[in-house]
Amino acid sequence: MKISMKNILIYILFASFFMACKAKNEANNETTTPSKESDVVVFNDIQLKNAGVKVGYPSMQHIHSQIKVSGTVDVPPTNLVSVSFPFGGYVKSIHLLPGMKVQKGEIIATLEDQSYVQVQQDFLTTKAQLEYLQTDVARQKKLSQNDAATIKNYQLVLSQYQMQEAIFKSLEQKLKILHISPKNLHAGNLTVDIPVYAPISGFVSQVNVNLGQYVNPSDILFSLINPSDLHAAMAVFEKDLPLFKPGMNGVVYLNDDTTKLYPVEVILVAKDVDSIGKALVHCHFESVLPHMAPGMFLNGKFDIDGGNSIAVPDDAVVRYYGRDYIFTTKDGHKFKMQEVNIGDSQNGFTSILPNKTIDYLQTKVAIVGAYSLIGALKNAMEDDD
Repeated sequence: MKISMKNILIYILFASFFMACKAKNEANNETTTPSKESDVVVFNDIQLKNAGVKVGYPSMQHIHSQIKVSGTVDVPPTNLVSVSFPFGGYVKSIHLLPGMKVQKGEIIATLEDQSYVQVQQDFLTTKAQLEYLQTDVARQKKLSQNDAATIKNYQLVLSQYQMQEAIFKSLEQKLKILHISPKNLHAGNLTVDIPVYAPISGFVSQVNVNLGQYVNPSDILFSLINPSDLHAAMAVFEKDLPLFKPGMNGVVYLNDDTTKLYPVEVILVAKDVDSIGKALVHCHFESVLPHMAPGMFLNGKFDIDGGNSIAVPDDAVVRYYGRDYIFTTKDGHKFKMQEVNIGDSQNGFTSILPNKTIDYLQTKVAIVGAYSLIGALKNAMEDDD
């Protein structure tokens, strides 16, 4: 039986059309099954395997909540010293600049005034008078023992001696304040210049005087800071204040370097709240930080024990257009995108805040592959458009 060339061509075209239709149907079986719901995506077994989607239940996890705060590097009042001088005088020399380091006992300035000489002169004069009266008291005492009529003279001299002794003691203390040794003072070494010594070791934060300036006893010449006990003063909102206790640990960091974390320990929680509803929590640095200075701005993080929370693996949560979602499922193939309010994350888990309409612990969710699901859902929505 002969087959015409025309019949052969018709057979080839029919076979080609049949194979093309079959390939198209197979390809359609590999795509996401469309759904009338815009927040639902359906995967078959092959798609689940290729996307790496795994299903499980949320669980209870012990997750610490974290409070973020801000503040400054501060110094306790015991380490902040305002240097003044009990006697007025003119500034003759200054040995300081802001930021300079100083050692306790180092001369940081020199004052001069005629009143310093007057104190020394009065001391030497009183000392001479006291020595004379001391001799006279001894003489009058001896005379009074033999002659009752001289007792009155003895009492008068003794009274003068006691008054001069009080003046002498007062002038002696003034000399010590002026850093002048009373024992070594004599008429040949009177001085008009008085040194001002650093009362602590640290660095200079302020210089408030200049050469030739007259300063009064109430004037602050310099401000010194001892940086050995710097602490972090962190501002905490009133609602969070009860969560902070002495001994609590946290970390702080400088604004210009968020990678370096400095451990701190809470030492004091203030009880007064300012006008914007914040109170200071004072924290001690666990190590000395020589490059830090009072006034530097800080940010901090403190872990608060939040107890057990409903949580899912971090991979189960996707962020889409500024909101957080998980994918719930009943049969393991049809997934519904569910908006959630999340809490803190720790050890690979993210806490989910309770929802009155959903019992998360009894709801299956995509614990792995959530981004594959939202990608497929997005593609399906674009195809519908």
